[in-house]
Amino acid sequence: MEAWLSSFNPVLQALFGGLIITALNMLGALVVLVWRRPSQAFLDSALGFAAGVITVLIGIALGAVFLLAADSWVPHLHTVMGREGRPAGRTSAVWLFILAITLHNMPEGLAVGVGFGSGNIGNAVALMLAIGIQNVPEGLAVSLSALSAGMGSTFYAMFVGLRAGLVEIPMALIGAWAVQIAAPILPYAMGFAAGAMLYVISDEIVPETHRMGHERWATIGIMLGVMAMLYLDVSLG
Repeated sequence: MEAWLSSFNPVLQALFGGLIITALNMLGALVVLVWRRPSQAFLDSALGFAAGVITVLIGIALGAVFLLAADSWVPHLHTVMGREGRPAGRTSAVWLFILAITLHNMPEGLAVGVGFGSGNIGNAVALMLAIGIQNVPEGLAVSLSALSAGMGSTFYAMFVGLRAGLVEIPMALIGAWAVQIAAPILPYAMGFAAGAMLYVISDEIVPETHRMGHERWATIGIMLGVMAMLYLDVSLG
């Protein structure tokens, strides 16, 4: 795969990476069609796994501050934690929910795009696979959350899960393009993406998975996710 990808422009590589991680997010969302009622323990451990498959780089503060500001200013909705951000007026719960997932998927697409834009295909592929793998349970969790919140039929809940991951494609392109025109921003861009993802893990995913009495399963999921990331890093990097 690395040899094939290296023949393309980094922006096209980023497009490929964005499509892959979005497709895996869609795969998770599609599961809701055949598995409508998984246990809460499974869901918490799956989200914990998604939280663990995140790499830690430099410049964490920039990404964390961005997500902190977005959480404070952009109205959105979490299924367990409820509404956050500024008052939303008459905005429907469906759109608030989609905004929440969109905000938190942006750094993932950015990270993949920056990875391919850096020119290190091996590391970029490993990052793409890592984020793609965690997108499967994430896509399922989004669809199930939409279903449990009464946001329409099973097919509509699946569509919400599909739509939530689409933002990763343009973000991947933006990341690759930015690094191509200004190579010195590479460490800052990677740090931004990592910091934003870590903020999401600490502020959103971990609290959500620990509110239903399945803290141990969620922790096991996180550990398995970290182990999977380490394996991919060693075997593909």
